[in-house]
Amino acid sequence: MTYRIRGLDPAQFTHRFAMEPGALAASLSQRLTAGADGTYPCRVSLEDAAPGEEILLTNFTSHAVDTPYRNSFAIYVRRKADRAAEFVDRLPPVLRARPIALRGYTASGLLHRASLALEDDVDAAIRDLLKDRGIAYIDAHNAKHGCFAARIERYEEH
Repeated sequence: MTYRIRGLDPAQFTHRFAMEPGALAASLSQRLTAGADGTYPCRVSLEDAAPGEEILLTNFTSHAVDTPYRNSFAIYVRRKADRAAEFVDRLPPVLRARPIALRGYTASGLLHRASLALEDDVDAAIRDLLKDRGIAYIDAHNAKHGCFAARIERYEEH
């Protein structure tokens, strides 16, 4: 079974890097500088920002469905991230070396099954969830902070 993980479209964030502080705050965003601790996972490049790199902390609706499972939370975006990353049948850096909560949703956006993957078993947990045909897609979240990490979809190359 093949899966695909794609980063978010950078175009939806680029203009925020040029906003004045008041407008930026009104958009539920802040410009920051990544610290040395390496815990600033970019949702476009799907890799951690380097220390000293300019990043955006912004509210993002990752699960925009008309169900009780609608979800919005803070995410980071690297200023230098100019195209969405894509990983087929392999994990991006942001899903490695940290506990990940996996939420499997039906096509109508209802939570069907969930799993907790600890650092090195994310791939196995994804594949196990995707065996269930009731799951249309999986949203991965950082288990400690709860923020959206990436969407995982079934994938068949054409």
